[in-house]
Amino acid sequence: MHLCERCNRKLKSRKSIDVGMGPTCKKKHDADLAEVEFNKNQITIDEVMESKTA
Repeated sequence: MHLCERCNRKLKSRKSIDVGMGPTCKKKHDADLAEVEFNKNQITIDEVMESKTA
């Protein structure tokens, strides 16, 4: 039996089994990865102000 890597529910389709997650969990996983990538590229106002005074 194949289980979702995110929620541990039983995977039913071949595609989900190949991916390791069901479609809902895959969307949530992709959104989490996108948010992490987005946050890596963010800077704070303090960082901006430090670069102007340096």
